[in-house]
Amino acid sequence: MHWTSWEDAVLSLEPNGKPTPYSDKPTDALVAFVRICSRFALHSAWREDGSLVRNAQSLKAVPGSIIHGRLDLSCPLKNAWDRARAWPNANLVIVDDAGHKGSPNMNQALRDAFALLP
Repeated sequence: MHWTSWEDAVLSLEPNGKPTPYSDKPTDALVAFVRICSRFALHSAWREDGSLVRNAQSLKAVPGSIIHGRLDLSCPLKNAWDRARAWPNANLVIVDDAGHKGSPNMNQALRDAFALLP
């Protein structure tokens, strides 16, 4: 499958985890994954373009953390940066050694963020 070959190629550039996380999965699991991803892409995740940043002011009273891996090629850091700038009470944490698959430092950043919850 071309989609999962692309996913494997992008994720193989990250320092943590298996180099081919999709190639080893059964065909029916790969088909399901591709159907879900393509459905979200086709419908722009059922969101109007730019709506998360444009509507972030509605979260001004809600504290939150946006945790993003610097090495994530699937989800550009600019998206997290833009959301953090638009969300008045957000804390952006950039994990240097993490990509889309995460890392031990990403796991720690998540634990730290959850520890701040009431």
